Order: sequence, then structure tokens, then C-alpha cells
Amino acid sequence: MPGIFNPMVDDPGTRLDTARMTNPLDSVFAALADPTRRAILAMLLEDDMAVTDVAEPFAMSLAAISKHLGVLADAGLVTRERRGRVIWCRLEPDALRAASVWMQGFGQFDPVDLDAFERFLETELDATLE
Repeated sequence: MPGIFNPMVDDPGTRLDTARMTNPLDSVFAALADPTRRAILAMLLEDDMAVTDVAEPFAMSLAAISKHLGVLADAGLVTRERRGRVIWCRLEPDALRAASVWMQGFGQFDPVDLDAFERFLETELDATLE
């Protein structure tokens, strides 16, 4: 039986090796996967913010917010700058450009009608069984 295009599915022995994820898009999408980090980015759309101000609306420790900011910084989505005793965070919108361009590539396709696809598969399976 031929594979279905995805080595992770075709070969169950294959496992995702996150240590080899060196593509910058991997870091961006991993950072965006968390709702807290997305909320932080939305807050930083308005203006630069001190880390303590970023942490204020969240029910978590300052250390936890710092870890989230570290993930965002590692992905290039924010920069942190020390000004005196305060660490300020700034959104880096250009870091989202590559992800946006990548996603726009999928806009050329029409949405898949899963019901029609299922009917097609049933018809094809019925034809091969006869």
C-alpha cells in the first residue's frame, strides 16, 4: 500500500526530532502556539512595556512570564532591553513576516469540501471492491 505523503504516518517508527528543528519558522510557530504568548504579543502591539507591566494581567509568577518572554525573544518576536533597573520589551513585527508569507501560500487553494471528498472515496472504494 502506498504511503500517504507524511513520513510520520507512513512509518510509525519515525519520531519527531525537535533538536533538528532549525528552521526559524519552527520557532515562530512554536512560540505562537501558546495563548499566553499570543496575548503578550497583542499587548506589545500598543507600545513597549516593562516586564512587570506585561506580567500584571496574568495569574502567574514573574518568573513564568519571563520564560514566556524568553521563548518569544528566542523566536525573534520580541526584543528585551535593560533601561536602568527595568527590562523593557518591544514587539518585532518583521519576525512574523516569514510566517505570514508562508501561510499566504496556502491561500491559493479552495477550502476542502470534506463531505464531497468522503463521497469520492466511497465511490472509489466501491469501484475497487467490485
